[in-house]
Amino acid sequence: MAARAALCLAGAALSLYALHVERARARDPSYRAACDLGPAVSCTRVFASRWGRGLGLVEVVAGRDSVANVPNGAIGVVFYLLQGLLGAVPGRVTAAALLGTSVASAMASLWLAGVLAFGLRDFCLVCITTYVLNGLLLALNWRRWRRLRRLKTA
Repeated sequence: MAARAALCLAGAALSLYALHVERARARDPSYRAACDLGPAVSCTRVFASRWGRGLGLVEVVAGRDSVANVPNGAIGVVFYLLQGLLGAVPGRVTAAALLGTSVASAMASLWLAGVLAFGLRDFCLVCITTYVLNGLLLALNWRRWRRLRRLKTA
């Protein structure tokens, strides 16, 4: 439980920071975030790119100004809050929901890591850290789901 809380708090904090960076950059195009260490290590550039909203996919389908094209940081805040809150609820249905949302976040992380490496050719410290957090949450949720599944068959 403590591990989940720590992962979710860290993820929510990083997601909120990503939102802050995106908004600060929108107000001031010369804004440089603390995680901008050089031309190829810039979270500001990543968050301000089209890939920083709706996983870069919503814009293609619904348009740049669509209400569904929310910042990835906002998606992250919701995800980490749900993971933290649902993690305190026992049961197989909850375990399945936690695992399902973790699989979705891991897939999104893999997608965005590919975009980061091959499309943007950038190294975003905040992004990479959230990908690691998502992987760790997936491992926690997988372990919980398997434990409950074993109890059912025993």
